Amino acid sequence: MANGIDDKIKLSAEILAKSKNAVVFTGAGISAESGIPTFRGEDGLWKKYDPEEVASIQGFRRNPRAFWEFSMELMKNTSAEPNPAHYAIAELEKMGIVKAVITQNIDMLHQRAGSKKVYELHGSIEKLKCLDCRKEYSWEDFSDLLQNSDIPKCKHCGSYYVKPKVVLFGEPLPSTVLYQAIEESRRADAFLVVGSSLVVYPAAELPYIAKSNGAKMILINAESTVADHIFDVVFYGKAGEILPKIVEEVKRIKSRI
Repeated sequence: MANGIDDKIKLSAEILAKSKNAVVFTGAGISAESGIPTFRGEDGLWKKYDPEEVASIQGFRRNPRAFWEFSMELMKNTSAEPNPAHYAIAELEKMGIVKAVITQNIDMLHQRAGSKKVYELHGSIEKLKCLDCRKEYSWEDFSDLLQNSDIPKCKHCGSYYVKPKVVLFGEPLPSTVLYQAIEESRRADAFLVVGSSLVVYPAAELPYIAKSNGAKMILINAESTVADHIFDVVFYGKAGEILPKIVEEVKRIKSRI
């Protein structure tokens, strides 16, 4: 395993440049660099909030207002934009190296950075849906929500069980998306994990699937994970600083081929 940062960048770039089917897997750490709070860790949101009350399907059914108060606070406190790590991943896709992005994030920053093939394991905040009548809405349908601190009410059936199309604790991952993510992981010959603690299952199983099928493994994370031992290259640091350097090195390698 490479030790120095420059050696790690070169080795990572060589892995990606030689790959035919690179896949990227991202977690909350990449979005944290855009100002979105993480949930776990020393300053994670679950230190301040009870996830059972504000982020579980059972809690939402009991008290949708608690969920919305928590969600509105998050949305008011961030004006997140894609950061250099998001743009670097999108650039690798444009170069034909990255074939898919699998993300645990719901913020759509990958798409805004230019990534086209994104599998959202936990859904996204793009749309809302009524749990009772299944009618879908755009945020514009409740444009006054942030201003009046009210909670959305379904305009079709009158239910207060309207929520973003995100996966809460106690809900299954979308089966089709999970199946596609597993298949992408099986096909990967290079698997790059960015900003994930790799403790939330079944998503955390994907790197092991890639590894067991022969993929070269790269990890970029702020701190160590329980799965560090399965990676060929491990970086501890900011993805927004490391990934652009890897992309530049990939370009240099490609220019020589």
